[in-house]
Amino acid sequence: MSVRTPEDVDAQKRIALLSVGAAVGLVAIKLAAGLASGSLGLIAEAAHSGTDLVAALLTLFAIRIAVRPADEQHHYGHGKAEHLAALGESTFLMLVSTFLGFRAVARLAGGGAPHVNARWWTFAVLGVVIAIDASRAVVSARGARRLGSAALASNALHFASDLAGSVAVLVGLVFVALGHPRADAVAALIVAVIVLGAAARLAGQSIQVLMDRADEDAQRAVRSALDRLEDVELRRARVRYAAGRHFVDLVVAVRPDAGITQAHTTADAVENAVRSELPGADVLVHVEPRAMRGDVRERATVAALSVPEVSEVHNVRVMNVDGSYELSLHVKLPRGLSLGEAHEIVERLEARVREAIPELRAVHTHIEPLSRTDWASTPTGDEVADAREAIAEVVERYTGQAPAGVQFRDAERGRVALIDVLLPADQPLPSAHRRAGDIEEAVRERRPELADVIVHTEPAAPSSAS
Repeated sequence: MSVRTPEDVDAQKRIALLSVGAAVGLVAIKLAAGLASGSLGLIAEAAHSGTDLVAALLTLFAIRIAVRPADEQHHYGHGKAEHLAALGESTFLMLVSTFLGFRAVARLAGGGAPHVNARWWTFAVLGVVIAIDASRAVVSARGARRLGSAALASNALHFASDLAGSVAVLVGLVFVALGHPRADAVAALIVAVIVLGAAARLAGQSIQVLMDRADEDAQRAVRSALDRLEDVELRRARVRYAAGRHFVDLVVAVRPDAGITQAHTTADAVENAVRSELPGADVLVHVEPRAMRGDVRERATVAALSVPEVSEVHNVRVMNVDGSYELSLHVKLPRGLSLGEAHEIVERLEARVREAIPELRAVHTHIEPLSRTDWASTPTGDEVADAREAIAEVVERYTGQAPAGVQFRDAERGRVALIDVLLPADQPLPSAHRRAGDIEEAVRERRPELADVIVHTEPAAPSSAS
């Protein structure tokens, strides 16, 4: 179901205004014809159309309220005003139809034959009424399907019941003209039953929406959307619907060592996936850590990041020493801390890691300040010609080919070499990392004046067969 545009809202209002005008005309026609002919069926239909007039006015009011945006008192908007109006309409319809049914039964149970004047003009009036009922039922039904409006759907239901009631009255008057005067009361009773059944269905639908009953189709759509996402576990899904729009609340679980940015990216992906199935939905995603799977490194990372002051954890290494585990990790903390403050934080970090992993024999931490922006410039080609040549020789010795790229930056701490090297695409990652480390070490030995050497590895394109 798509979100309603201003053009959709205007269309709803036009249809509702048309319904009001039609209902006024039908009440006048049916009541005049019923009183003139003495037909209880026509009077019942006039009352039925009177309820439709009230229904149309309520619908117009509900549409004007429902399109208001969310505010401080109504965080989810005013869409349920339509369903409240529909519930009020259906209650009114049930009361009126019960009264008319009682009157019809009383007339049927009476001793004398009721006087009903079934003249030609009563049939002409019913022909006009049936044409109007059919046209407005079709218009409202189409508008309800296109705009997803509960209020217009209730109008369409009322108009369809009007049509059925008018046909029943027509049949009753035909039998009256053939010499069966009680047929008019039977037609009135049929109208009352039709209206009562339609009103009960409408009330039930409105109550389900107002009670936020789960939409099974929407639930399936949400689960189908999340099944297409990798590494996302759906823990809870709540979906409700009002005024042509779904509201979806989800709880999903991700890797426990995922950073806040990764978790936010995952939440965005979940929202987009759900909206692909339920266009225009209002989606709220709560992200939780998934249960840890027993990996020591993962558990240690999660425990370390649970300390609020810790900005970053890296170089997490698990060592098996004489059958026992030891852990080493680098911890980045805010630059403004003193050594004493930083040490207190790290002690809490180590305590949490030991609590999460009781089998650890020792925890070794390296404290680092959080990096700040390092202002740098690019040296000229002549300044780095010798360093570039030395780097090319080292890279070719270790990879068998020239570097894919070499750049230099003059930062506050000295000159930095940025080197791109090509390695086989199928080479295991640990092996590629060791090769990059060997190249870094060899470059530092050749050019000790470099403050830092950073080697970036890329997969080499497969060679084409000659």
